[in-house]
Amino acid sequence: MISKKIVQILSMSFVLLILNYSGISGQNKEYDVVIYGGTSAGIASAIQTSRMGKSVVIIEPTHRIGGLTTGGLGQTDIGNKQVIGGISREFYQNIRKYYDDPKNWKWQDRSEYIDGGQTRTKKGEEAMWTFEPSAALKVYHQMISEEKIDIVYGERLNRKSGIRKKGNKIESIEMENGSQYTGKMFIDATYEGDLMAAVDVSYRVGRESNREYGETLNGVQANKISATLKWTLSRNAYNHNFVDRVDPYIIKGYPESGFLPYLTEGTPGVDGEGDDKVQAYCFRMTLTDHPDNRIPFKKPENYDERNYELLFRNYEADSGSEMNQMPWINSPMPNRKTDTNNRRGFSTDFIGQNYDYPDASYEEREKIIRAHRDYQQGLMWTLAYHPRIPQKIRAEISRWGTCKDEYEKGSEGWQEQLYIREARRMVSDYVMTQKNCERSEIVNDPVAMGAYGMDSHHTQRYVDANGFVQNEGNVEAHVPYAYPISYRSIVPKKEECENLLVPVCVSATHIAFGSIRMEPVFMVLGQSAATAACQAIEEGVAVQDINYPALQNTLLKDKQILEVQINK
Repeated sequence: MISKKIVQILSMSFVLLILNYSGISGQNKEYDVVIYGGTSAGIASAIQTSRMGKSVVIIEPTHRIGGLTTGGLGQTDIGNKQVIGGISREFYQNIRKYYDDPKNWKWQDRSEYIDGGQTRTKKGEEAMWTFEPSAALKVYHQMISEEKIDIVYGERLNRKSGIRKKGNKIESIEMENGSQYTGKMFIDATYEGDLMAAVDVSYRVGRESNREYGETLNGVQANKISATLKWTLSRNAYNHNFVDRVDPYIIKGYPESGFLPYLTEGTPGVDGEGDDKVQAYCFRMTLTDHPDNRIPFKKPENYDERNYELLFRNYEADSGSEMNQMPWINSPMPNRKTDTNNRRGFSTDFIGQNYDYPDASYEEREKIIRAHRDYQQGLMWTLAYHPRIPQKIRAEISRWGTCKDEYEKGSEGWQEQLYIREARRMVSDYVMTQKNCERSEIVNDPVAMGAYGMDSHHTQRYVDANGFVQNEGNVEAHVPYAYPISYRSIVPKKEECENLLVPVCVSATHIAFGSIRMEPVFMVLGQSAATAACQAIEEGVAVQDINYPALQNTLLKDKQILEVQINK
């Protein structure tokens, strides 16, 4: 006869079996602060939360933390190093310490490294601003190891039904595998704003019209200006564009043959008008020319030469002024490596092929990422080996390849992290605009500072009225002085959610976000978001109702920079 105790055990085992079969893990952990997204902002948020004595978890959907900082963007875009403080500056100081150790120079001597990018490290500086992805990852892990931080890898938010709210407060979030995380405060540190969107916070994708916020650099930017005027005008469709008279048709001169791949049908739109298009993405490649560490560029199995016909024609239509200039920005990193980025009319940016990404399902995003990787791998093989590429270009690019010692095993030196320059942008009670970047409007509740130029990569590739190919969307507008970023731009409207902070997909227009969207600034905003979250817990109020002077005092105590001396 079976005992009652055995029946209870068997019954419980059956229930657990059913739960596991249903994909419900039963895991439900409670924290003070739950951070979704292990980007640079998420890491800074977690470190600050730990230092303030609160329990914290980072949930990273992939198997690698650090986002773009550990994903190829080793050439730090800042604009003004003076505005980088707190945990963000600590990271760059730790990068300096890492490279001060001779054992971390494997592929070249320290004395051989020449800093040659946009942000250079001055002699005697206590921080270092250029680094290998692997170095950034090690530094992040070292910083995290000194804190009480839980990290969960490989769990994605159930975006359809994974939010548990009571009124306008999040109680818990559920992952696709059924794991649940209960928190007092939540931080969305993803590049996509997935938690923010799932909570039904207002957001925007694409470009606003100039008239909506009284801007001049937003919306469609299709006016191509001459080379002689390009330095005097802020609207700059000239840069990173095709040379004159590049034919767009499959058979040259025959419109009836159809367009070559990746051209937008119709006109680009009216200058200054808004649309739902997204500036281009790419992979920030980590390359090397060291023969013992180099993986030569390989021709993808699904390679289609037509995808690069516009590249060939762009060189062939050139009168010679750009024939021998490289279609990339190949910034040197330590150990004979690079951070390689887009440059000129046809390069690593996969223009117009990311419009669906921000709101796409995980499966759709994976297809978009795979298409970007296939395109870029095919591009690099083409530039290195195709006979229609000028010989001088081939000779230079074929010297390079991906790195054996970067990224995950089996990746062939290609990272998982796509450069998501922009996706969703929150719309809160305060929207940062061009006026803030130009300091014609100055906020009174700063939690960070921006200093980089208002920067947008191209958004579409189209055929102009004369029947030739053009790119549209590039803006490179100077920011004259560092400017403060509002606390209200990282918290939603109170009626939408009162215990969520969003330090990456901040409330900003397309063109203002183009200045804010820099990794050091995301780290600063992440630290500020965590400080506010902990303060809201202590005060027992919504994040929108915290005592700002108290927040400001804590940020300054923790070495955040909220204003600088402006000498006009």
